[in-house]
Amino acid sequence: MSFNTLGLSETLLLAVQETGYTHPTPIQVKSIPAILTGKDLMAAAQTGTGKTAGFTLPLLQLLGGKSPVRSNRCHALVLTPTRELAAQIQESIQTYGKNEALRSTVVFGGVNINPQMKALRRGVDILVATPGRLLDLHQQNAIKFTDVEVLILDEADRMLDMGFIRDIRKILAMLPRKRQNLMFSATFSNEIRTLAKTICSNPIEIDVAPRNSTVQAISQKLYKVPKEHKAALLTHLLSKSNEQTLVFSRTKHGANKLAKQLNRANITASAIHGNKSQNQRTKALADFKQNKVQVLVATDIAARGIDIDLLAQVINFDLPHVPEDYVHRIGRTGRAGASGVAISLVSPDETKQLRAIERLIKFTITVEEIDNDFDPGINIKTQESRQAPSVNADKRTSHNKPRRHKPSPSGGKNKSKQANKAKSYKPKETANNAKTSSSIWSQDFTSKTSR
Repeated sequence: MSFNTLGLSETLLLAVQETGYTHPTPIQVKSIPAILTGKDLMAAAQTGTGKTAGFTLPLLQLLGGKSPVRSNRCHALVLTPTRELAAQIQESIQTYGKNEALRSTVVFGGVNINPQMKALRRGVDILVATPGRLLDLHQQNAIKFTDVEVLILDEADRMLDMGFIRDIRKILAMLPRKRQNLMFSATFSNEIRTLAKTICSNPIEIDVAPRNSTVQAISQKLYKVPKEHKAALLTHLLSKSNEQTLVFSRTKHGANKLAKQLNRANITASAIHGNKSQNQRTKALADFKQNKVQVLVATDIAARGIDIDLLAQVINFDLPHVPEDYVHRIGRTGRAGASGVAISLVSPDETKQLRAIERLIKFTITVEEIDNDFDPGINIKTQESRQAPSVNADKRTSHNKPRRHKPSPSGGKNKSKQANKAKSYKPKETANNAKTSSSIWSQDFTSKTSR
């Protein structure tokens, strides 16, 4: 099937042709004609299957014949959870709407609000927004919702996860009752479906793939590795390839630390997370898209907002606490029918998360064998300190003598206790202990080819 069969205008078809896409994805085949009917829609599809174009293209066509938009108003409102995803949607609108006489803008927090207020002063046909900044603009009378005819909630499940439900309800209460409602998401929990049915009126439901499933084009595998050896293994894997890689860290501090470690190992890397300013986040993402850095280390805030064509691989440095986040993370690769690789580094304390992920995706992830030339001591400071503890141990035992205490009335008892303390004072790890630790590595964490 081609885009020509979906009922799109000639100008939109020309814009699609210029992007190089020739065949619509399953979600686009089902959603585009449904949206053009003017009915409400609930659509669920795997991450990376073209949902954004699935609502952007018909939205542009629906708004083509509308009357000019008034000042501080919009005809269509797109709500999304993250800044990166909002920017991605705006980019898609500009790409496919290049031949349309429509205005659009994007608003989100973390940047100066004044340019956004100025853009809204003229009125826009399509407004893409994160909930918090949209409410800020409304409080300052920069946007009014009286002319909204189409509402789109993108990644609604993520918005609930991030605590936006109150903001969403405030916004919904201010919108006209008569409007078209579209909900797109990679996953639909029972809570989301309940919310959707309170917003939508007799919606068309589209589910092009099982919920919480992963794209078949993505090759999934894992390495069993102790937590203290993860950074060394990551460096080892990345040094064997020049492919661009998105690495997910559980924490902001961990993302910064990991990016620094990779740069010290001559692997160009940047970090992106919520504590970064918007300019820093935009630059990091732009550098990654332009192949100026090989690795982008991100927290889950970026899992829904990074859209890079032909991204070779995703690596989970830490497994996510929420199993659904695994689906969104690895969905950054294998997009629009392309192949991709998803690698997870799993330490013993993450076994519970791994089991939860495998139950969710109904798939047992293949355990890979670690290369024989991998040295867990490389680039790991803790490991380096363990390799030669005996010298430091001697110094500690020779110089750190127990303090002398004044004799107490009980005399001998205290001296006896002090003597026992001195005898029991040992370094935390001796050369023998280091050898035992190495044997544990070999016995417990040497990977198997299958599980």
